[in-house]
Amino acid sequence: MNQSKKITDGAMLTGIFVLLLIITAFVPVLNILSIFLLPVPFIVYAARYSWKPGMLMFLAAVILSLLLATVFSLPVTVLMAIGGLMIGCAIYQGVSAYETLARGTLGFLAGLLFAFVFTQYVFQVNWLAELETMYMESLQMSTDLLGQFGSDEQTEEIQGMLEAQISYFIDLFPVVLVLSAVLLAFLSQWAGYKMINRIENKELRFPPFRHLQFPRSLIWVYLVAILLSMIELDPGSIYFMAVQNLLVLTGLIMAVQGISFVFFYSHQKKLSKAVPVLVVVLVILFPLMLLYFMRILGIIDIGFKLRERMTKDS
Repeated sequence: MNQSKKITDGAMLTGIFVLLLIITAFVPVLNILSIFLLPVPFIVYAARYSWKPGMLMFLAAVILSLLLATVFSLPVTVLMAIGGLMIGCAIYQGVSAYETLARGTLGFLAGLLFAFVFTQYVFQVNWLAELETMYMESLQMSTDLLGQFGSDEQTEEIQGMLEAQISYFIDLFPVVLVLSAVLLAFLSQWAGYKMINRIENKELRFPPFRHLQFPRSLIWVYLVAILLSMIELDPGSIYFMAVQNLLVLTGLIMAVQGISFVFFYSHQKKLSKAVPVLVVVLVILFPLMLLYFMRILGIIDIGFKLRERMTKDS
């Protein structure tokens, strides 16, 4: 009976995935919503039956997507399946919501890397080259516009600055992939929680953001990244690119830790809920100034265990 139900559930959820995939591929407007729901069938199935049946569902979804959609759907299927299975298996094992998010992020990151390699070697599409072309076209339009209002010397100076920024953003492509994986994992996990709670009467949810705490070892990783960034490296080398990505990524993690501490402090001191929300809005509006402060606050929070001290004092 259990085996029969497992097969029935797998067939039904695979069918739902393929339907969502077809909507994503061929139905405008609706595809904006459906693309974020694609991992949900895998999450639900893996949360019920773990990874082995989930892998069979994965293989069935790949075959059906190739038959009913197009070869272009393969990277999307692999991306959504790996991310969804990682989140579903974490739910099956009963790990915490943030650990589930971390596993989901790794799954989606693996899927994005597969999509990157697949599209480059099969479709001959280079993401970095396309991104650079898009930026350079935008830069050319901006330069032409500036040339109408400023001197040639000012235009060349601004163009040089913009080209340096574009090169820097291209170098940070790995960070963009990681942040994209985090966003996909968060949205998929949230949608998966909602679906599982509805059909299985569970109470899966993310804990309050104020409880988020990264391990102290990340401070050492961040310090190592700072020290490595002080070494003069060839800007075109892979080592320079790796150090810059590590520095930016760990810095963002420390900033998130700092924002989490603001939520914790506001709750501990019984301040208005509008206070931490206002802080987040200000960080978004003025990132260059406030992210640096939040990064320092996050380092202090982790390094000196501020939350434990505040809890003991209260």
